[in-house]
Amino acid sequence: MLKGALHIHSNYSDGEFTLAQLRAVFLAEECSFLCMNDHAEYFDEARLKQYAEECGSLSDDKLRFIPGFEYECEKRMHILGYGASVLTRTKDPQTVIRHIDAQGAVSVIAHPKDEFFSWIESFDTLPRGIETWNSKYDGRYAPRPATFALARRLVERKPDLHAFYGQDLHWRNQFRGLFVEVDCGLNDPAQILQALAEGRYIGQKGDLELPASGLLPAELLTSFARTHEESDRRWRLFKESKKLLDRAGIKVPDSIKAQLRRIF
Repeated sequence: MLKGALHIHSNYSDGEFTLAQLRAVFLAEECSFLCMNDHAEYFDEARLKQYAEECGSLSDDKLRFIPGFEYECEKRMHILGYGASVLTRTKDPQTVIRHIDAQGAVSVIAHPKDEFFSWIESFDTLPRGIETWNSKYDGRYAPRPATFALARRLVERKPDLHAFYGQDLHWRNQFRGLFVEVDCGLNDPAQILQALAEGRYIGQKGDLELPASGLLPAELLTSFARTHEESDRRWRLFKESKKLLDRAGIKVPDSIKAQLRRIF
């Protein structure tokens, strides 16, 4: 089994870490690979070449960078392409999914908003996966059970669709404790991507293991619902407080923002 992290951003798009810094951070976490998903709109062909070359130069048997993109679509739906290397101008989500899959990459709808669920279910072209726990969007404590329910409904139409677990890492002080363990014999990007596409992995947070199927016990989903609701309530309270401070012309210090990123 290889330990790795999914949905990682660098300063090639809107992340705070350089690729070299990410290597040091995740080697310390005993990771063997990182699936990068920098935002596609930050790239042109020249920058893409530089990105791929730096990912390659920083990769070795200890840790492999797997370059990829996060594509922004209509209504700000985001779709991850694990291993994607080709830019596109289209904003149609189903066309983006086909664009990713045609590259031999792995298409995953990132942190789907609740209001997108019925739209996604209307798609004729479904992705290889749904990001059922995004520890930036959903928070570090628990995911939204409804996203797992969405994934299970989609599996009825696409049996090889899987639940994915991503950090969506941007900030230095952000929570970094959500990983995947991939059933893969070699630390090779092509084999890692194949294992992800085939669902040969588990999500891992501490002692908690989460299957690629996304099929969880009812009691765990109930626990997630309670925990996520409480965490989300606290986060909404903070955001409302920040709005009041903004109206009063009071800026929240960056040091406090950094600590809140650790908490949430």
